[in-house]
Amino acid sequence: MKTHLVTLALTGALVMAQSGSAQTNARCNTDPMLVFDASGSMAEMGHNGIDSLRIIDARAALHAALPQITPLRDVGLITYGPGGDDDSCSHVALRRAPAPDASAEILAEIDGIEPDGNTALTRAVGDAARVLGAPGQAGVVVLISDGNETCGGAPCQLAAELAATAPSLVVHVIGFKVSGKFFGWEGGDCNPVFEVPASPARCLADRTGGLYVSTETVDDLVQALKQTLGCPLFSDAGQAHWRG
Repeated sequence: MKTHLVTLALTGALVMAQSGSAQTNARCNTDPMLVFDASGSMAEMGHNGIDSLRIIDARAALHAALPQITPLRDVGLITYGPGGDDDSCSHVALRRAPAPDASAEILAEIDGIEPDGNTALTRAVGDAARVLGAPGQAGVVVLISDGNETCGGAPCQLAAELAATAPSLVVHVIGFKVSGKFFGWEGGDCNPVFEVPASPARCLADRTGGLYVSTETVDDLVQALKQTLGCPLFSDAGQAHWRG
């Protein structure tokens, strides 16, 4: 009788482990595309004028986060901004389609970029959705941007179109050192207050069920990358956690 109970317990544990593994694998099989802002503003400092250049901090965050993420998910890369002709709004480049363990290749691409040009984020997100097979396929797009669309695109219109035609596609938006405003007072012992605005591209996340994460530091960006690119795992309480 005791042996029979032990066998049943072991069998039940194995079934639960296999079920949990299958659930994890199913969630991690949804490919993400990283859309990286390489426009000219990424060569500028943060709002206080004494930080590192945005591109340097972004590279540092990607070097910290991606090697933990790509063993678990196939990640691709699209960039926008730099290019070789006068029409910088046309410089949206598919650098990598989603591929296994692609951190070294993606980091080499990011390290080799010299920020330049304008912000064609709407076109870049639309291209990323098409790479993932939208509207028919599930997928995740993660946009890192420090500013607004400057190439005539309409991110909120694209958000509405994706929500209507590609309901299995989620767009997460990471606002990185988005320009804000300082408020100060003359005299007294008051510290200035800095207002951190949301990126105008936030509607891409809001309309597709994604996350909008505002980041100011390298550590902020590392955590945001893990949260949006990492594999979501769910506890018994239904709360999401991320591997990577």
